[in-house]
Amino acid sequence: MSDQKPQKRNPRVRVPLAIDPVDLPAGLHVVATPIGHLGDITLRALATIAAADLVLCEDTRVTRKLLDRYGLDPQLLAYHDHNAAEVRPKVLQRLVEGAAIAIVSDAGTPLISDPGYKLVVAAIEAGHRVYPVPGASALLAALVAAGLPTDRFYFEGFLPPKTGQRQKRIALLAEIPATLVIYETGPRLGESLADLLQGLGSRPAAICRELTKAFEEVRRGSLAELAAHYAEAATPKGEIVVVIAPPGDEAKKVSAEELDLKLKRALARGSLKDAVAEVSDETGLRRREVYARALALAEEEKQ
Repeated sequence: MSDQKPQKRNPRVRVPLAIDPVDLPAGLHVVATPIGHLGDITLRALATIAAADLVLCEDTRVTRKLLDRYGLDPQLLAYHDHNAAEVRPKVLQRLVEGAAIAIVSDAGTPLISDPGYKLVVAAIEAGHRVYPVPGASALLAALVAAGLPTDRFYFEGFLPPKTGQRQKRIALLAEIPATLVIYETGPRLGESLADLLQGLGSRPAAICRELTKAFEEVRRGSLAELAAHYAEAATPKGEIVVVIAPPGDEAKKVSAEELDLKLKRALARGSLKDAVAEVSDETGLRRREVYARALALAEEEKQ
């Protein structure tokens, strides 16, 4: 990290809403923007954007809607996955020249499943200051709305799109003793919930969609209930966050005798596959554990 004293830029820049003028120091300012409701922007974020020599954004058209709402007209430059390698050296040169540069995402906090990480690393390595300007985040908004434990959580981001890779990843998530927070798309939600149910058991969960927007929805239930609902429902639209409770004590309360009884009853009604799915959903035990016990029971019956 550089020990150089930050340079001050654009003194006494005026911002709407009676925000105090700011002397923005040189460096990279990582600015959170609303995830939906345009009112969810901090006064500091507005002041930073107004005073910046340059504002990097994923899509200038999206960012312009926010700026127009607050009467701001800074210089914008698109910075996204497709042009980052070309634009990053130019941004770093501007930092060398003493510029104060802000980076925003289309929605929420930059670097959280958005471009910007490589730029931050490059800026730090070059000795420039990086200033966080915190604010809205779909991750935190979903976590506090879900009604699930918040004392410890693990942010997974997006699961792999391919089924096999996704199931392997979920198997690794199963042992994490924390609430899981996952981003997902509407077209993949049903398949992902089915895989989560199979890999984690029927834990309490919540599907948080379009948070802070006009059609905000939080649907709570067990993973079994949610998987069943979205298997039949139309493809949901908008931004989606899946929040899943940590491993609980429910499965531990099922004794070996109870498990055997439930399996025998389920096997009497249907196939091995259906029986395993039914008992796993009912008890919260993972399917592979229930399946192993079902096979053992089947062997015992043959003897």
